[in-house]
Amino acid sequence: MAKYPVPGRVKTRLARVLGPERACELFRAFILDLADRLRPLPYRVTWAYSPPAAPFPRLVGGARCRAQRGRDLGARMAHALAAEFAERRPPVLVIGADAPHVSEASLAEAATMLCGRADVVLGPATDGGYYLIGLRAPAPSLFTGITWGTDGVLAATLERAGVRGLRTHLLPSSFDIDEVDDLVRLRALIAGGHVDLPRTALLLSGGCVPARS
Repeated sequence: MAKYPVPGRVKTRLARVLGPERACELFRAFILDLADRLRPLPYRVTWAYSPPAAPFPRLVGGARCRAQRGRDLGARMAHALAAEFAERRPPVLVIGADAPHVSEASLAEAATMLCGRADVVLGPATDGGYYLIGLRAPAPSLFTGITWGTDGVLAATLERAGVRGLRTHLLPSSFDIDEVDDLVRLRALIAGGHVDLPRTALLLSGGCVPARS
């Protein structure tokens, strides 16, 4: 899931500190670095992008793409999942371009669990949401009536899954990149050799992020 990078339209919380142009540059780097990381993995990747008229396919070098549809994030994820389930065998995983550091181990664990004893896999984010959701079969009720962008998204999703008798599995916690402190954490991961994001690393090394403890 990704928005087409346009200054002022993406990473607006980062833009308040870094400015819209630099925040957009970073988000573009996230997308391109994530595309490179996903390309060699044994998964069929589809980019669900917005807005629908954006030239997103050119950005990712002709990779498989589908325009997002829906009035909110939940509707857009549900639509993207339904489209994938209609075209391929399960399971299906959803990640966002604002977590370009998602680990290959987490993706593999999610796929393995969904082929085994889990119906839903979630990657908890430190802000109370999730950086990954994976399903064995369509479950549109997990995406309706959720107050997106709040610290209760993960808890509400787990509650919905429990009520419907869906077996859940939680991945290791991680983070989305929404605030400057998240960029500081990302820079530490890159510096420690935990993830290779060359375009992002180049921008971060250019002093666009203030040093914080």
